Amino acid sequence: MAGHSHWANISAKKGVIDKKRGKLFGKLSRAIIVAAQSGGGDPTTNLRLRYAIDKAKKASMPKDNIDRAVKKGCGEAGGENYEELLYEGYGAAGVAVLCDILTENRNRTAGEIRKIFEVHNGNLGATGCVAWMFDRKGQFLVPVEGNDEEALFEIAVEAGAEDVREAGDSFEILCDPDLFDAVNAALEERGIETTSSDITRVPANTVELDATDGMKVLKLIDALEDQDDIQNVIANFNISDDIMEELAESM
Repeated sequence: MAGHSHWANISAKKGVIDKKRGKLFGKLSRAIIVAAQSGGGDPTTNLRLRYAIDKAKKASMPKDNIDRAVKKGCGEAGGENYEELLYEGYGAAGVAVLCDILTENRNRTAGEIRKIFEVHNGNLGATGCVAWMFDRKGQFLVPVEGNDEEALFEIAVEAGAEDVREAGDSFEILCDPDLFDAVNAALEERGIETTSSDITRVPANTVELDATDGMKVLKLIDALEDQDDIQNVIANFNISDDIMEELAESM
C-alpha cells in the first residue's frame, strides 16, 4: 500500500513532534524504571532494559537521566512503583486504539483516559475488545531515502524478518519479537540507521479514513499521547498522503 501514510509512519513522524512537548523524557524514564525493576539494572542481561535505553538514546535523552532512571528502578534513588496496563477503545469510524500504560494510580488514569476518549468522539472499551485485532511484532522503520529496498529486504530476511514493505517515506521491517535483537544487530552491522525500532503491536487490518474522520482520530491520538501515564498509542488506520497533507495544514 505504498503512497499511504501508514500508522507506523505517522507514529514515527509524531514522535519528532512529541520531543518538543517536553514529556518524552519523562515517559522514557518511566519505561527504563519499570524495565530495571522487572529484570535488574544490567542491560547486557536485561533485554527489556537494553531496548528502553536504546530508545532513550535515539531520542537524545541525556546519559545522566538514563542512569538516574536505572538507579530508581533498582531501588537506589527513591524507586517508584508503576503498574503496567493495556487500555483498549474505539475512535471515530470504528478505529481500534490500544494504549500501553505505566501508572502508580490506575483509578485516576482510567478516569482521565475515559474522558479523553469521550471528548474526542470515541469510547474506552472493555479488556480484550480490540487487542485481538493486533499482532505483537518487532518493528523497524528505515528511511526510504538513501536505502535500496531489495538490499534491505535481503539483509532483514536473512536475519529472520518476516516482511519489508514501503510505508510512506519509510521502509517498515517486521519480525517475530524473539528475533528483534538479531534483526537489529544485522541492521547495525550494515550501518543502516532506523528512525524507529521497537517491539509493538501491528494491526492485522486497517481502516481507511477520510479528512473528517482522520482529523477526529488524529486529535484523539494527540490527546492520548499527551497524557503522562500513556507510554504508547497504537491504532489501525491509514490516511492517504493527500489527505494527510491537508490535515497537517489545519492542525
